[in-house]
Amino acid sequence: MQSNPYPVPLNNRKLTWFAWGVTALVSVAPDIAFNEILGFIPAWLLTVKIGILIGLCLTAIFWTPLRPLRNYFLILIAFFGLNALRSSFDFTLPFLQKLLGGSVFDARMQAEQTGKLAVSIAMILVLLILGYKRKQFFLTRGDLKAPIDPVPWLGFPKRDPWPKFGLQWGFYIAIALAVFQYLGLRPGADQMLNIIPILPSILFYAALNAFNEEIVYRSPMLATLEPIGGSKHALWLAAYFFGIGHYFGVPGGLVGGILSIFMGWILGKGMVETRGFFWTWWIHLLSDIAIFSFLAMSLV
Repeated sequence: MQSNPYPVPLNNRKLTWFAWGVTALVSVAPDIAFNEILGFIPAWLLTVKIGILIGLCLTAIFWTPLRPLRNYFLILIAFFGLNALRSSFDFTLPFLQKLLGGSVFDARMQAEQTGKLAVSIAMILVLLILGYKRKQFFLTRGDLKAPIDPVPWLGFPKRDPWPKFGLQWGFYIAIALAVFQYLGLRPGADQMLNIIPILPSILFYAALNAFNEEIVYRSPMLATLEPIGGSKHALWLAAYFFGIGHYFGVPGGLVGGILSIFMGWILGKGMVETRGFFWTWWIHLLSDIAIFSFLAMSLV
């Protein structure tokens, strides 16, 4: 299995659209529909999603035309299974909370992020077992100065280097998130000052969360879909799955979901164009610093 240079062309149109349908079916879209129509999300919905994926995976093993999507179905099964399994364990580590300061923010974040890290490590192992090299699922620095695919509507009509694009959009997105949250929380000066002692924890958990979400949401989808749907479809599929998942997160709701899809596209763009992890992680880090700072304000 050899690494492909960017851009990877569309290989199979029918399978690509089938992947779109499956991704929409097992994403948060059905959860949103049930929540909006019935006011709750059925407990059986996750089981049905995993059952559909297991059925598709078994079909792909025995039916040759569907076989190229087998690994994609497997990493989605791993995604749902590992996250469900994570909720069965208590990842609370008092010594780590104390090491980082023992604030209420540490108590809120430590178990969650340690659990996410366990899922990330397990997902890396799944990809390695499936035969992917680190470079194939972008767990490498990549070409930091690679040229971008021009985006005229974002003000980049030329193949500018990624440092120019990544630095600008990293701060643009973080500032937009900060303004969005400020308008919602309206923190006072005392709340802002109260988070200064816990800034090391905010930076640590923001860096860890950025790593975890890129490994779990982005790397596996791009690695398994890019050879079939090409770079552009793989990028948008990963952006959709990541973004719509934030409907119930921060920022949430319809607007939050749309903004998160856009952010997912920027992050995926960084990964496929540089063939590495750094710029995607950096942009995600800045965004999480903004989010976690306001979360800390609400807690302290």
